[in-house]
Amino acid sequence: MTPSWKSIVAKPKPKKSRWLLVIALFLLYVWAFMGIPYSGLKDTALQVTRSIAEGLFSPDWDYVYLPDGEDLLRGLLSTLYISILGTVISTLLSIPLAFIASVNMSSTKLISGSGKMLLSFIRTFPEIVMAILFIKAVGPGSFAGVLALGLHSVGMLGKLFTDEVEQIDKGPIEALTAAGANRLQILWYAVLPQVLPGFLSYTLYRFEINVRSATILGVIGAGGIGTPLIFALSTRDWDRVGIILLGIIVMITIIDILSGAIRKRLI
Repeated sequence: MTPSWKSIVAKPKPKKSRWLLVIALFLLYVWAFMGIPYSGLKDTALQVTRSIAEGLFSPDWDYVYLPDGEDLLRGLLSTLYISILGTVISTLLSIPLAFIASVNMSSTKLISGSGKMLLSFIRTFPEIVMAILFIKAVGPGSFAGVLALGLHSVGMLGKLFTDEVEQIDKGPIEALTAAGANRLQILWYAVLPQVLPGFLSYTLYRFEINVRSATILGVIGAGGIGTPLIFALSTRDWDRVGIILLGIIVMITIIDILSGAIRKRLI
């Protein structure tokens, strides 16, 4: 018996569930806003806002380069150094952890499960918390920022690398295994060629994030351009704040453009 035209026509989705979802989201927003205490704006809010705007639109160009002291270029370079070293450290640590956490590469599920649990545990700590801990351990400066970014990035990169390893094609592995290749040969000729483009793409993406994070970590004393930024904010030197923010915007924009172009060639 052929089906009738009514059974062939797609039934419209019920709208009741959509309205329930909208109402639930609305109530969630209302509940969130009710939990935020609001005591009004300060009397000097307008004056401070005007001063900030004037400083941002009239930056201190003399601070770009100072021969005998810290300047914008040195601060940006320090931030770039911290980001590069932190990304390199996290990449070197994430690669072996990714193979341990991958189900198709580990000998037992206990090993892969332990690796995934370790990566999840590392991701629970924000980089700013790690930076505070490392500042207490090794003292304030760029070294604490490198350690904080390097360790924190392991959680994210390890997770992405693990997903990349678990999605590889098993055909080359089976062919090399049938030909009598050992594990090192299988890893070198069948696994790495498949995962290397993804690894490089994720590393560049994490580097972009680390550049922004390094700027924030400098505010709490972990080196980089954030240190002179917080000093300029505390002294209300809005002209210097303006040139520092302008330098950060230019640096991040250039890095995003270059990194995006490289990732397009890799993928």
